[in-house]
Amino acid sequence: LAALERQVFDFLGYQWAPILANFLHIIIVILGLFGTIQYRPRYIVVYAIWTAIWVTWNIFIICFYLEVGGLSKDSELLTFNISRHQSWWSENGPGCVRKEASMSGIKGLDSHSYISVIGCALEYRYIEVMHSSFQILIALVGFVYACYVVSVFTEEEDSFDFIGGFDPFPLYHVNEKPTNLLFKQTYLLISPAGFSGMEGMNK
Repeated sequence: LAALERQVFDFLGYQWAPILANFLHIIIVILGLFGTIQYRPRYIVVYAIWTAIWVTWNIFIICFYLEVGGLSKDSELLTFNISRHQSWWSENGPGCVRKEASMSGIKGLDSHSYISVIGCALEYRYIEVMHSSFQILIALVGFVYACYVVSVFTEEEDSFDFIGGFDPFPLYHVNEKPTNLLFKQTYLLISPAGFSGMEGMNK
């Protein structure tokens, strides 16, 4: 749900790199849930590996908006340099008021140009940082839970193998020989030779 919420606002802000990352994250989360329900440890391992990548990606997003290491929040890195859009929260954050003014010499419905945003209770970059921090927290919890589930599934498989669950020659094959002997004894009793023998014993 947190990933879907983030995906919606990244779509509104035309942030193409986060959109692709969020989409892949949602797919991997679904795969991990499927592996948990269907007892597929390999799928859960894939999710656990992805959580490490997801944490790294969100750390990069935090550094991007806090302008750490020469990164700039005003760059077009997250839009693949194909647009000048910024985070949706830059214009629609809590308390933000947009000021627009018509451009001189241009007529029509699209004759307004964005000038500035004032009155924001919280800068958009801090909202994005909180989003990424929350994703990191969820990913860490998911990683711990994934490791626990994989260990439980592995212990169950080992215990099942120990009692002969995967043995190609199960224990019930041992009873084949006594069954054959019992069948032979029954056949001897029913046959004429068996009846003659029983008559002799009775005499």
